[in-house]
Amino acid sequence: MKLAGQNAIITGANRGFGFEIAKKFVLEGASVVICGRDADQVERAVEALQKLTPSKQTVIGLPLDVSKEENVKQMINTAIDKLERIDIVVNNAGVYGPKGLIEDVDSGEWTSAIHINLFSVFFMCKWILPHMKKNNAGKIINLSGGGATAPLPRISAYAASKAAVVRLTETLAEECREYAIDINAVAPGALNTRLLDEILESGPDVVGKAFYEKALKQKANGGTPLGLGAELCVYLASHASDGISGKLISAPWDPWQNLARYREDLKNSDIYTLRRIVEKDRGKNWET
Repeated sequence: MKLAGQNAIITGANRGFGFEIAKKFVLEGASVVICGRDADQVERAVEALQKLTPSKQTVIGLPLDVSKEENVKQMINTAIDKLERIDIVVNNAGVYGPKGLIEDVDSGEWTSAIHINLFSVFFMCKWILPHMKKNNAGKIINLSGGGATAPLPRISAYAASKAAVVRLTETLAEECREYAIDINAVAPGALNTRLLDEILESGPDVVGKAFYEKALKQKANGGTPLGLGAELCVYLASHASDGISGKLISAPWDPWQNLARYREDLKNSDIYTLRRIVEKDRGKNWET
């Protein structure tokens, strides 16, 4: 069991991909604290996870909004009080936010999406890192996605926040390197979850014809299996990935199962990072 005896906090784990991560963690031997904004869904998720756990593992569910700093502080304090030590944090909670052209979207909804997608990660890291630094160990996994690596017209809050999450991940990885705390971002692939349903419900006039048609195809072919990204999270939470930090790793596209072999190469490389491309990187010389 890859996570035997480990304790994890997983945000937004009352359903969808977050629940799949929690399920994989439990099956790999971890005790988990999960949270979500819907109390009934959190309760049902806890009941389902408890059926998978032997008596030595603990499952705790907390209904709360991680975009509020005080909630995050209380959750971390509760988790440490109940489990004594937190080894892993998965920042999964996220939303698409408002859809449409920038001049048409509601400003309040736009900033709310930034709070949920970016500020929640900031709050979690701010309040868990002192605990992990004291232990000289820890794993933090931040969920990113396609919004971080390519423009997403008409879904600007999501795109901006996810790119920011990756740069925050890279920055904190450097801050925490001396404490043996590994911090990475995960792109789980095109998932058939409630976020996809939101795109289809919005329609082509709001999200754009090309993106809408892409979503239709994804819905039809099933998308990336939830379990693939969850397995990547297990890998990054386990000791098998020790020393791999500051990277954005794609579950469906990157050979993450082999990364431990190339640990030293990754340490001093910009592979799996966000970087500016200049003309020389593409074999061009614009100085003449």
